[in-house]
Amino acid sequence: MNVLIIGNGGREHALAWKISQSLLVKKVYVAPGNAGTDLDSIIENINITDNDLLIKFAIDKNIDLTIVGPEVPLSKGIVNKFIENNLYIFGPTSEAAQLESSKDFSKKFMEKHSIPTAKYATFTNVELAHKYIQQKGSPIVVKADGLAAGKGVVVAMTDEEAHNAIDLMLSDNQFGDAGARIVIEEFLQGEEASFIVICDGETVLPLASSQDHKRLFDNDQGPNTGGMGAYSPAPIVTPDIHNKIMDEVILPTIKGMKKDGIKFTGFLYAGLMIDKKNKIKTLEFNCRMGDPETQPILFRLKGDLFKILYDASMGKLQENNIEWENNSAITIVMAAKNYPNQPIINDEINGLDAINEDTYVFHAGTTLSNKKILTSGGRVLGVTAKGKTLEEAKNKAYKLINNIHFDGAQYRNDIGKKAFK
Repeated sequence: MNVLIIGNGGREHALAWKISQSLLVKKVYVAPGNAGTDLDSIIENINITDNDLLIKFAIDKNIDLTIVGPEVPLSKGIVNKFIENNLYIFGPTSEAAQLESSKDFSKKFMEKHSIPTAKYATFTNVELAHKYIQQKGSPIVVKADGLAAGKGVVVAMTDEEAHNAIDLMLSDNQFGDAGARIVIEEFLQGEEASFIVICDGETVLPLASSQDHKRLFDNDQGPNTGGMGAYSPAPIVTPDIHNKIMDEVILPTIKGMKKDGIKFTGFLYAGLMIDKKNKIKTLEFNCRMGDPETQPILFRLKGDLFKILYDASMGKLQENNIEWENNSAITIVMAAKNYPNQPIINDEINGLDAINEDTYVFHAGTTLSNKKILTSGGRVLGVTAKGKTLEEAKNKAYKLINNIHFDGAQYRNDIGKKAFK
């Protein structure tokens, strides 16, 4: 069978890498892909991003399944358009994707269906937003309502930071239309976890737990990013916590969407805060796999991911189960100089050939030019390793990082630290 994957990041490289291992798959196309997918013999990059041209490509190449990686095409209705053309595609419609594309929609949905989340208020008026901060005080969280590539969240530890965030989003228009409306939430304490499931509208199949690291610097310091590393499984998600997440968050979400007349098919990602009393609150929903969580999760996955997603696209997810290697995996992001602001690009990357069966380098912001691999984005590489323990996986990953070089590379040295407590 032929598969089309839409996107160009580390998540899409990981999806293409895993799906290309299926005995059912003849060819994997990635639109537009990156240097990592370009170098794989079974995978072919295609330089198409327009929805209508992607539909034409899928028809011309007899694509059996299209998988959408990033959030923007989902919010713009690519799934709706593929379905209208009788093409199999795995991902939520634009109506369902509002769980991610609008923080206000998501919060109202959670409130309506009794899904635990932080208290909040929504604003478009700058003055009213400032008054709310004066009433509530800090710490407090300010979020751009729309999609901002994982950077539209400010965890303000002081009132001044909160007021500045309001001005940046509502007055200075830093995030464009995404920040024309903001959500201000109470600050939650605890430990974060990422919980991702596969849905076909009825059946839910949980993936392995993971934990992301959003801040740029060690010890969760510095600005928010799209994610600087992740590991799987996350020890914070015990079997009891797993069941609570399914019962209190995931299943009520799928049932709530159906009750509201919206069928949810695709990956559903719940970003969660788990406090010391094991109470769970939902920080956010994403309607796709996380990046970089996808990389360590798929590095542990046994079996045929393509078959699972193909069956899910046909409403037959109940015919599948999922198995995991009895180990841990970790991904450490190497980012470009000046990320998450305006990253420096076009620097040559060396030392990528030192991988073995327990390690892999997933490409994100890379491009191939004159047989050289160059940086082309903020998050450049996802250096990934697995081991019997997380400590072993971490040591392998950082050893591999020492072999990889590009100008101004930055990465955290403490990915996985919380799991060692």
